[in-house]
Amino acid sequence: MKRARTTRALALMTAVTALAAAASGCGGDGGDDSSSAPGVTATTVTIGSHQPLTGPAAPGYSANSAASKAFFDYVNANGGVHGRKIVYKYVDDAYNPTQTVGVVQKLVLQDKVFAIFNGLGTPTHSKVVDYLNAQRVPDLFVASGCGCWDEPGKHPHTFGWQVDYIREGKILGDHVKKAFPGKKVAYFSQNDDFGQDGVKGLDKYIPKDQVVSRQTYQPGNTDVGAQVQAIAQAKADVVVLFSIPTYTALFRLAALKLNYKPTFVVSNVGSDPITLTGLLESFAKQGGAQVKGNPLIQGMVTDGYLSATGDTGNSWTALFRKIHGQYIPKLPFNNNVVYGMSVAYTFVQALQAAGANPTRAGVVQALEKSRFGGPGLVPFAYSKDSHAGYTGARIGTIKGDLIAPEGQPLTTDDGDGPIQPYTAPQPQAPANGIPPAG
Repeated sequence: MKRARTTRALALMTAVTALAAAASGCGGDGGDDSSSAPGVTATTVTIGSHQPLTGPAAPGYSANSAASKAFFDYVNANGGVHGRKIVYKYVDDAYNPTQTVGVVQKLVLQDKVFAIFNGLGTPTHSKVVDYLNAQRVPDLFVASGCGCWDEPGKHPHTFGWQVDYIREGKILGDHVKKAFPGKKVAYFSQNDDFGQDGVKGLDKYIPKDQVVSRQTYQPGNTDVGAQVQAIAQAKADVVVLFSIPTYTALFRLAALKLNYKPTFVVSNVGSDPITLTGLLESFAKQGGAQVKGNPLIQGMVTDGYLSATGDTGNSWTALFRKIHGQYIPKLPFNNNVVYGMSVAYTFVQALQAAGANPTRAGVVQALEKSRFGGPGLVPFAYSKDSHAGYTGARIGTIKGDLIAPEGQPLTTDDGDGPIQPYTAPQPQAPANGIPPAG
């Protein structure tokens, strides 16, 4: 009898062990032991990303990943995070959703990355967000302001980072309403959640009877002449664009051909001055014309939620200029570089908060409990109930190669809540450039 009980006990222990082993191989963390967390070794943490290194979004945006890597290289050279160096694998998807799927699956299944970091694009990342959450892979700081990244019930592993397009649309719409009362307004937006969310925000403040034309574009189709013609014929005084840089430039050149001179109000993602100048000159040259791009963007109204590149007295600008000069000096120091380094800084904060033995579940929990300061002008919305990123922005105007900030940063929600000034000072960058632990 005793022998039978012993045999049954041994069989039960064997079964439990087998179940535990099976569970550790099922797409999760494999427990709390960091040695079994995918992408984590005693000396490294490997993360991956899909980025538009070629294709319609490459101008400007291809610098984001290079800037993030530069910041990670700087951190690695200064001891890494909990003694581990960050290995950053970013792969070209050409801003093509079909390619994004293959790229991300390879990063997860073959490269076994710890997390997907800053995957760029609304149409592209939308194709992989369900997959990443089904695999329980941390999907951190998507490079898009779509409100769809803030769905912790549906996508508990996904977090936004930049101000979402509804909030941004509200802030830009409020500015248009106040600065151009009674003027005719037109919209030009990308035909996906990027543009649609932006328009939702605009419509909360700009009276509908002022909006005389609503035009959209499809990424990949570079002929926007019909849309620009329609807006010009509607005699819009102000055109609000929720567009990536390529389409901001294409619209501006098409308007130039028509001698159409409205005031331009452009989403942050499509308004970097250095990127636009280069695109305008390149596109004009392809068409057989010689155009100086910089004069064409002067006075464009936009917004920002990070330190201005021209603010030489800002500690974050100084830090990022130093890293830029050390690691990527051949790239222009523009808003895309500031963006890439800033989001990398937040990832380092998250990895530090996950502890010395990081797990996938642990980094998600750390973000939901976080109260991170950093390069932003406004706070994050992170909590267990919100995976949205920055909560607002500040209006600015393009002057020369820079965006000159105007007024105070503003915060709001993605619903019908008010827009409010944010008066707390921006935190100073740490002296050594490394986020403090704890």
